[in-house]
Amino acid sequence: MKTSYTLLFLLFVHTAFCQKADNTLTKAEQKQGWILLFDGQTTNGWTTTQGKPVAKGWQVGGGLLSTKSGGGGGDIVTENEYSNFILTLDFTIEKTCNSGVKYFYTKYATGGNLGFEYQILDDAEAEDNKKDNHLCGSFYDVMAPDNSKKQVNPPGQWNTIKIVCKGKSVEHWLNGKRILKFTRGDENFLSSVSKSKFSKTLPAFGSFDKGKILLQEHGGTASFKNIKLLILK
Repeated sequence: MKTSYTLLFLLFVHTAFCQKADNTLTKAEQKQGWILLFDGQTTNGWTTTQGKPVAKGWQVGGGLLSTKSGGGGGDIVTENEYSNFILTLDFTIEKTCNSGVKYFYTKYATGGNLGFEYQILDDAEAEDNKKDNHLCGSFYDVMAPDNSKKQVNPPGQWNTIKIVCKGKSVEHWLNGKRILKFTRGDENFLSSVSKSKFSKTLPAFGSFDKGKILLQEHGGTASFKNIKLLILK
């Protein structure tokens, strides 16, 4: 019996030390050049879309960066712009929540400040769940994810997304599965944009190669952690 307790204790210690702490980089990630966009304690590196300090509608606590339901915090963006990159983060939402992660977020002459949106949504109960290209993992209002590969955990549980942008190629990943791939500017992309809310944008939507990362506040409660980015050469 004593031997069994000893083995269980050693297993517990091994597991505790092997689990990577949230909002940190492993030595391997540091060597590869990954950077943290959220330090787990502050909103350093983020502003409102107007360049002002992050509003109180966003909260930092327990290692999470969270929207406050009904808090009116507005969207927040990174201070820096990025072009070729891999972005990963974990998110969890409450029921009926609508949120998103935008990239290549920048100002268009016609259309205002826009970006490509990786949609985050409660597919089952959110209001905006009637179109395939509005569901979780979609390129919002432009392209739908591959539902045969999509495995999204329900509200209250954590999901991991990855966005890969290299040259004109873009990929959306969810929980380890690639659920969408497209090429900016090709025939399929242009056709999809022409049917979207971005069809009248000038210059043409998707023509910018660089922009900020945006976390969307859409009225519901969404939490984010482990937000990190690797700049690709």
